[in-house]
Amino acid sequence: MITTVFFDLDHTLWDFEKNSEKAFDTIFRLKHQNINTSAFIEKYIPINQACWKLYQNDKITHEELRYNRLKHSFDALNYAISDLEINQMADDYIHFLPENNYLFDGAIEILDYLSSKYQLHIITNGFAEVQYKKIKNSKIDGYFQSITNSEMAGAKKPNPIIFEHALSKANAKKENTIMIGDCLDADVGGALNFGIDAIFFNPYNIEVQNSIKQVKHLLEIKKHL
Repeated sequence: MITTVFFDLDHTLWDFEKNSEKAFDTIFRLKHQNINTSAFIEKYIPINQACWKLYQNDKITHEELRYNRLKHSFDALNYAISDLEINQMADDYIHFLPENNYLFDGAIEILDYLSSKYQLHIITNGFAEVQYKKIKNSKIDGYFQSITNSEMAGAKKPNPIIFEHALSKANAKKENTIMIGDCLDADVGGALNFGIDAIFFNPYNIEVQNSIKQVKHLLEIKKHL
């Protein structure tokens, strides 16, 4: 019997791509008016995803992630920008990002539904100070009993250490716990390898094994819980 539900935050509840585009649009309007936000985002999204995969597997540092995802995106656009400007933009981005708080469709409704039946928690690889702001500013903080981030755990999903830390913090047992997230490797694979059940949030209809529980819309979680 499931008693505890762990959610990922970015790309699962909190619409990272939409909020990210809004943050960059603000930055470009203030300081780089000749950059087309849509053209930048088209390059940035896959580069950011690739950088995050390296980061979650400890191949690059926090600072390298912040710098590389911008540097490689501007290189892909053939846009000349100094390292000083990139580092300032990285700071500005972290400032503006949590000011935009679009959630995925159905997020509040599914949290209302689940919170009446289960204890809800968050496990995130995101940077602590930014994640807390996202959760608070989007007004979903009241749904969660605990928030585990990679900085406090000393490890990132899919490392079992972060799941162990979250389970201990939630005072939960593996057999009574399920993880919901958008990343097959970090969320689903990490959870299953650790020994807890998982649901893959798959709004982009990625092909996965039939054995993996998946939902394409958050409200479909009701079919499983």
